[in-house]
Amino acid sequence: MKYFLIAGEASGDLHASNLMKALRSKDTEATFVGLGGDKMRDEGCDIRVNFRDMAYMGFVAVLQNLDKIKRNFRIAKQSLLEQKPDVLILIDYPSFNLKIAKFCKKHLPETRIIYYIPPKIWAWKKWRVHSIAKYCDEILGIFPFEPAFYAQFGYKCHYVGNPTADSIRTFNTTLRHTTQHYTTLPNTTPSIAILPGSRPSEITHCLPTMLEATREVVKDKYQIIVAAAPGIDDSFYLPYLNKNEMLTRNPYATLAQAKAAIVNSGTATLETALIGCPQTAVYHVTGSKYLEKFLRPIMFSIPHFTLVNIIPKQEIIQELVASRFTKENIAHELERLLNDEHYRQTMLGNYKHLWSILGNQSAAETAAEYIISTR
Repeated sequence: MKYFLIAGEASGDLHASNLMKALRSKDTEATFVGLGGDKMRDEGCDIRVNFRDMAYMGFVAVLQNLDKIKRNFRIAKQSLLEQKPDVLILIDYPSFNLKIAKFCKKHLPETRIIYYIPPKIWAWKKWRVHSIAKYCDEILGIFPFEPAFYAQFGYKCHYVGNPTADSIRTFNTTLRHTTQHYTTLPNTTPSIAILPGSRPSEITHCLPTMLEATREVVKDKYQIIVAAAPGIDDSFYLPYLNKNEMLTRNPYATLAQAKAAIVNSGTATLETALIGCPQTAVYHVTGSKYLEKFLRPIMFSIPHFTLVNIIPKQEIIQELVASRFTKENIAHELERLLNDEHYRQTMLGNYKHLWSILGNQSAAETAAEYIISTR
């Protein structure tokens, strides 16, 4: 079959490439065209637009790059009409993908439209559920509670497994005990991991406070290690770091060795939990008091911010978000993570429960099997 895939971010590029690999193993005549990145290209996808020319966040950035965004839509639409794929696979990135799904449904009615890794509408913008169901033939979710969420609106969603769990499972079984993956880390000094986010704006807002709080607690007893995000140069981080603080591009190995971690809210909190590192989650919100008082009840549909708490529907880790994001709160929580053994062990036990909820199935393999078997 002919597959057309669209991934607008680095994580989507990775997940799409894994799905392509699984599809090819089951469909020997598979061909791939799409919008994405190097990982998809390495798997044999004819990339029409690189995701680095698609990922514009915020109102100002969108306005500044409006011509490029229009160009990306034009290329995607022209490529779809030219290719007439059997299957269009959308990976997250709803602001772009829902418009393309609508276009495809109208102009290529024979093409099956599959949303693999749908947007987190259960957290906010719940009204998008109707557009997703209207324009997509199948919805393949990566969180075990998503089928129930869609069902309350009368729509079907299939849970295929969680790709983050797949990545950590691979790390735990093949890489965790391989010494070459620890070469950037000190041999004897215990460490604290700091994961400040994947976007420059997040890092700018969060990293200084995260570092100040950590320095206040650890003194010279721990090595502070900051995990750099893919696509952001080392030079962006260096002005924030003291000479004895480290920068790493191996976050999994760093978390596996760290005694505790401070993590910017996002997928990284789930990665940290599944690796088994005690953590607290943080996130800076501009105008946080206004958000908490007026906007949160309107925009957010759930009581928690982090996946570690959302998936089991209980508070496993502290969320120092919005007005709670202060140096004092972070320092207090880090003290508990380092010195309160009962607190640490309770958190680690809850991490095991998280694994049991997510299950053992491979997301890419299960999704590929579903796509092939239901054609």
